[in-house]
Amino acid sequence: MKLLYYPGCTLKTSAKNLEKSAFAIAEKLGHEMVEMEDWTCCGVVASLTDDDLMHHLAPLRNLVYAEDQGEETIVTLCDMCCNTLKQTNQRVKDIPDDLETLNSFMDRENDYKGTIKIMHFLEFLRDEVSFTVLKKMVKNPLKGMKIMPYYGCMMLRPREVAIDDAEEPTIMQDLLKALGAEVIDNPFKIECCGSYHTIEEKTLVSNRAHKITNYAIDRGSDAIMLSCPLCRFNLDVRGKEAEKIFNNYKQLPVYYYTQLIAVALGLDPKFYGFEEHVVDPVLLLKKKGVFEK
Repeated sequence: MKLLYYPGCTLKTSAKNLEKSAFAIAEKLGHEMVEMEDWTCCGVVASLTDDDLMHHLAPLRNLVYAEDQGEETIVTLCDMCCNTLKQTNQRVKDIPDDLETLNSFMDRENDYKGTIKIMHFLEFLRDEVSFTVLKKMVKNPLKGMKIMPYYGCMMLRPREVAIDDAEEPTIMQDLLKALGAEVIDNPFKIECCGSYHTIEEKTLVSNRAHKITNYAIDRGSDAIMLSCPLCRFNLDVRGKEAEKIFNNYKQLPVYYYTQLIAVALGLDPKFYGFEEHVVDPVLLLKKKGVFEK
């Protein structure tokens, strides 16, 4: 089965390891991720202001391009891209006048007909593959690993485009259990990582990373699992920088969910992409006997 894949900008730069591991997983499951033709930036969080309709042009163009390729579903890996595309898709379906305005503005593109469905890859694994099937394919269970799932903002908010319950999500918890890990719950799992403050307010974001991670440590976590490229950067890179701010503090390793799936399925280590991380993610896997190389 072919999956039309919308990458977005970050998956081609700082989050290439997320793409690499996801493609390998899809192939193992019998699916082919086919990159969308002519994709452009999603718009990076479409405007939330009701009268700022023009900010929805960028995501809508990508939906038009998907329709032009004869597809009905787009699979995304980036939480922000998924959120942006879903919000625009929902808006033009709910408000036909907005769709008419945007279609009339895009005079070089075909009109959007509203036929596209956007799915987060994690959503695809849960709803189309099922974690039960995934569990049966596990060769290296994450036994002995205590992991805190971290959701951040964009996967769960607003509720209209969320892939799980905004207050008590379970999708990552269910995935971790299927992979054989012990789940460490944490009320900070749905807190913001600091987002784009990381550009100009690095210390602020390091403080956020410390707050989120330190609570996980207090609960006995060995690591954090997440899905968002920006969250990974903030908890991994800014979290490592927090070690210089807080005495006797050591940042936990941070994994993309796709990396842990790839490890659990016994895929070739070349697909893991661990070399991109600041906090070494391999040491814990070796310590727990999950990863020997």
